[in-house]
Amino acid sequence: MSKPSVGIFGLTGCAGDQLVILNCEDQLLDIAGALNIRDFLMASSDRDAGCDLDLALVEGAVLTKRDEAALKRIRRRSKLLMALGTCAVWGGVAAMDRDADRSKLLGEIYGDLGAGYDSVPARALREVVQVDLNITGCPIEKEQFLSAVANLLNGDPPLFPSYPVCAECKMRENNCLLIEKSELCCGPLTVAGCDARCPGLGVPCVGCRGPADDANVASALAMFQGKSVPREKIAAKLRTFAPMPGDRS
Repeated sequence: MSKPSVGIFGLTGCAGDQLVILNCEDQLLDIAGALNIRDFLMASSDRDAGCDLDLALVEGAVLTKRDEAALKRIRRRSKLLMALGTCAVWGGVAAMDRDADRSKLLGEIYGDLGAGYDSVPARALREVVQVDLNITGCPIEKEQFLSAVANLLNGDPPLFPSYPVCAECKMRENNCLLIEKSELCCGPLTVAGCDARCPGLGVPCVGCRGPADDANVASALAMFQGKSVPREKIAAKLRTFAPMPGDRS
């Protein structure tokens, strides 16, 4: 049986998700042995930029016309496309100002040169092309990437948590920063998968993984209101990375 051909790509972003893949030190040779990685510029300049792919993994958001064109080319050559990381899945930090006047922002930052820059409001991959699979995270979790590869090699779709970070806090028996300390923690509305790393260290969740499908939004908002945290404040906090559940487009 031939190995599936894979390409790993980055649009506008920090390249942290690609770095997570390269940091799979103990499993990297197994990954390279199981997959025919044809196009991965961050790992090797020896790449086939035109071959057909069984799977394309794309990180970063669409922030330029060049990004959009590159993503459409990747989509045309790929049977499956996986959005890799919060920027790719939700738009990420760059999408915070997507409703602002773009030309004004460019002028404020770059002056007269701004008018000549290739810059458009940030979009998630799904807003430009069809996306078949998602791994969220800022950056993604190594274990989830390895699990996704193993599942796909077995012909199964990857399964990830849809419940909130709060569930992981309970499993770790963490003290609740929201209830006990009235800290603005986004755990009730953020999708799990990080093993509640930040709350486990006493740091409130900032929502970097994006919204949880199984979040009880009404209950969470009532709890925040009970702690004198208005909806607008929690929505603004979550908006750093993705929309609040219920506000999604």
